[in-house]
Amino acid sequence: MSCHSFDVVIVGSGLAGLTAALQLAPTHRVAVLTKRRLNDGASAWAQGGIAAVMDASDTFDNHVQDTLVAGAGLCDMEATQMVVEHAPEAIRWLQSLGVPFSMEGDELHLTREGGHSHRRIVHATDATGAAVQDTLIERVRRTPGITLFEHHMLVDVITDRKLKQAGNQCHGVYALDETTGEVITFSAPHTILATGGAGKVYLYTTNPDTATGDGIAAAWRAGCRVANMEFIQFHPTCLYHPHAKSFLITEAVRGEGGHLLLPQSAGGGRFMPQHDPREELAPRDVVARAIDFEMKKHGAECVYLDISHKSPAFLEAHFPNIKARCLELGIDITTDPIPVVPAAHYTCGGVVTDLHGRTDLAGLYAVGETTCTGLHGANRLASNSLLECMVFASATVKAIAASPARERPTLPAWDDSRVTDPDEMVVITHNWHELRRFMWDYVGIVRTTKRLERAAHRITLLQREIHEFYAQFQVTRDLLELRNLVQVADLIVMSALMRRESRGLHYSRDFPQTDAVGKPTVLVPPPR
Repeated sequence: MSCHSFDVVIVGSGLAGLTAALQLAPTHRVAVLTKRRLNDGASAWAQGGIAAVMDASDTFDNHVQDTLVAGAGLCDMEATQMVVEHAPEAIRWLQSLGVPFSMEGDELHLTREGGHSHRRIVHATDATGAAVQDTLIERVRRTPGITLFEHHMLVDVITDRKLKQAGNQCHGVYALDETTGEVITFSAPHTILATGGAGKVYLYTTNPDTATGDGIAAAWRAGCRVANMEFIQFHPTCLYHPHAKSFLITEAVRGEGGHLLLPQSAGGGRFMPQHDPREELAPRDVVARAIDFEMKKHGAECVYLDISHKSPAFLEAHFPNIKARCLELGIDITTDPIPVVPAAHYTCGGVVTDLHGRTDLAGLYAVGETTCTGLHGANRLASNSLLECMVFASATVKAIAASPARERPTLPAWDDSRVTDPDEMVVITHNWHELRRFMWDYVGIVRTTKRLERAAHRITLLQREIHEFYAQFQVTRDLLELRNLVQVADLIVMSALMRRESRGLHYSRDFPQTDAVGKPTVLVPPPR
C-alpha cells in the first residue's frame, strides 16, 4: 500500500485550498488533493465577485454593518471585522498574481449586489471565480514544493482514535486514488480541509457535482463540532431551462438594475416591492422566500429576471458569459426576461473553527465553505465567500508556521480486504436520488416540524444501509459521496429541528417568530 509524507496536506483545490498552498510552499512541502480536476470545484463557478472596501466613499464599518444585517443577528463580530479589514490586502495579493479584474481606467471597476450599501464588488466581468482559479492553478502548477494529486478523494481523517492510541490529534488522511481504486495514506502534522459545501444534498443546486460535504462529514466523524447547518442559502436566481444544469444568474444582474417579474399568466409585473422596501436588492434569503411564495401562490414553475432595459453594449460589457449562455438556449437577454428559480447555493454552517482555521482536533484545520467561522451568521452576504476563503487561508498559514514540530507516528495502511459487489452501484444511485428529492421537499426554503421529522426518519434508514455497504464493500467515489451527503443531511435536519424560531435562511411555519437574541446551533459529536 502506498504512503506519502508531507508537511501539510490540503484536501480541496478551490480558492481556499490553493491560497493556502501558495502561501505555504516557500517553507513547507505541500500536497493538494482534489477528487476531480483542480478547477472542478465551486470557486471556479463564482460569477459575481469579491467584496472589499476599495473606494474612498466606502468604509470598513459599512461593510461590517451590511454583513451583520444579512447575517440576521448571528455573525461573530471579531470574525467579521477580521475578514472585512483584510479584504483590500487579499485583493492586492490576487492582483500581484495577475488576476485580470475588470477595470475602469486605472481603477478597479466596482459593482453592487444585494445587501450591500455601496459598490464594493471587485470582479472579472461575470466570471470572477474562473478568472481567479485559472490564475492560481497556473501558479500552483509551476510552484516548487506543491505536489498535486488529482482524482484523489478524501476517505477519512486519520486520528489518534483511529490509531487506537490516546490523544486528540490528526495525523493525515486516507484518500481514494480513483485511477487505481487504491486507498492511499497521506501522513502530515498539518491537514487542511478545504472541500467546499454540500449543495448536492438538494435536488436543485447551483453547485458543481463535487459539492458533497466531504470535509464537514469527515470532521464530524473525527470528533469535531459542527455549527449552523440549518442555514442553507438558496440563491434566488438559478437559470430555469431543461437544458441548463446548475447555471447561476449572478446577483450583480439585480445589482445593476434587473427586475424580478411574475409570469405573464400571473400578471407579469414586479413583486419584490410588495415583499421588502429594498426590492430586488434585498438579501438573498428575503428574495428567495419571496420567489418561493409567488411561485406557490400562482402555481408557477419559475419567475423572470429582466435586465433588457439596459443597452446591448452594457450587457455585453458586464455579463458576457450569461448573455452567451442564455443565447445558446434561445434566450436573448437584450430583449427577453430570463426564467429563474431558487436553488441550493451555499452552506453557511460547517466545521467550527477559531480565527486561525483550527478545529477541535490538533493538527486539523478547515477553511472556506467547509467551515463555520462566524462570518456568515444566519445568511451569507453576497460576495463574502471568496473573500473568506483567502483571509482565513492566510490566517491558517500563519498558525501552521507558528506551530511547534510534532512527532510523526507510523500510520497503518488502509484495510483493502473488502469485496466488490456488482449490485452496489444500483443501490447507491437509488439512495442518492431519494435523498436529494426528500431534502428538497422537506428541508427546503420553507420548513415545518412535520416535514423535518419525515426527513429525519428517512435519513436514519439510509444511514443504516450505507453503513452496511461501507463496512463490507470496497470504497468508490459514489459510495463515499453518498456516505458524506447522508451525514450532512442528518446534521442539517438535526440543526433545523433544534432551532425553534425563524431566522435568516431558516424559516419555519411552526415557529415564524424571531427570538430577541440569536444563538448559534452547535452540534457536538457523540463519544465513540
